[in-house]
Amino acid sequence: MAGAHRRAAHRRAAPSGAPSGAPSAVRPVASSGTSSAAPFGAPSGAPSVAPSGAGRDRYFDALRAFALVRVVAYHTFEWPWLGFVFPSMGVMFALAGSLMARSLERPAARVVRSRLRRLLVPLWVFGAVLGVAMAKHGWLPGADALYWVLPVGDPPGDAWGEQAWAVLWYLRTYLWFVLLSPVLLRVLRLAPLPVLLLSLVPVVLFETVWSVPDGRLGSALSDLSVFLFCWLLGFAHRDGVLDRLRPAAVLAAAAPLMAAGAWWAFGHRVDGTYDLDDIPLAQALWSAGFVLPLLRFRPDFGWLARRPVADRIVSVFNARAVTVYLWHEVALMASVPLIDLMWDVPAFERDLPLDSMWFQFGIAWVLIALAVALFGWVEDVAAKRRPRLLP
Repeated sequence: MAGAHRRAAHRRAAPSGAPSGAPSAVRPVASSGTSSAAPFGAPSGAPSVAPSGAGRDRYFDALRAFALVRVVAYHTFEWPWLGFVFPSMGVMFALAGSLMARSLERPAARVVRSRLRRLLVPLWVFGAVLGVAMAKHGWLPGADALYWVLPVGDPPGDAWGEQAWAVLWYLRTYLWFVLLSPVLLRVLRLAPLPVLLLSLVPVVLFETVWSVPDGRLGSALSDLSVFLFCWLLGFAHRDGVLDRLRPAAVLAAAAPLMAAGAWWAFGHRVDGTYDLDDIPLAQALWSAGFVLPLLRFRPDFGWLARRPVADRIVSVFNARAVTVYLWHEVALMASVPLIDLMWDVPAFERDLPLDSMWFQFGIAWVLIALAVALFGWVEDVAAKRRPRLLP
């Protein structure tokens, strides 16, 4: 994915006295790592807090929350196998596609405007904060800064802030899917299963026959081709196409897709790694095979309402999904100097596992919670709801 090929390179050595395994500054920015508020799939009329009762699919909500946790875990630990265990971005695009199809039961123009507003307003706030920070580090924006206003291409930035802005490939891809959805939904309904199969053709061609052009256009085409199947699969789920398929047929389709994805990943490693985020065709095939049964076999998550703490966590993740995604890399960046300072406190150095990546993971979530408190209300404004400090 576009972000996957821009590995950030700002690693910091541990402070003097810190073990060499101390957390480092930057994680790869990749697609495994975008659904709840509009860019992450929540219905445009969703309340600030997703209620446990009727009107919300708590299975979808739980998947979305888990996908976001997995994204943060991947960007912390850099484990390449995480993409096989749970391909978060494929899941998030499928969930968003399903809810986009539901929203398109209303006039398309109004739905698209609502989705764009709920995507762009949080992005503008994020861009304003990050832009000021990058300017203080010497970045001078040019005409391409307009991509921060409407990210039809990757917004620009400098090397210092790359870890933070490179994740925006997901929002750019989501924006294009939203714009194309009225047409894509009509096309899918002409012949759902053939269209689903044909949706994998572009990524196969781009990876085996033609190369995408360099620059923003190529990045956009590549990411759209990788996740087109998942987005359309969300449409098919909403239209009941998947429910009409026999379970055996679903498994018979999913297994070869995943097998082909794994085979391609291990046979086309990039820099020695089988990380799906660096291998677009493998990502597309594995995600397609993984998400297909995930949407067909939907367990009842009504039990979540009987566990108030878990239910509340899932609700908050869904109400603040855009904020969590936008700011999680900033939290990881900020966790490094914060942990560096902790090494200077003898009690912390003695009693806390400062050299553990798990400790950095925990600190990052504390900082993400702070970002939710500081900026999460922007999602309410974007959705034309009463702003709330915490959902």
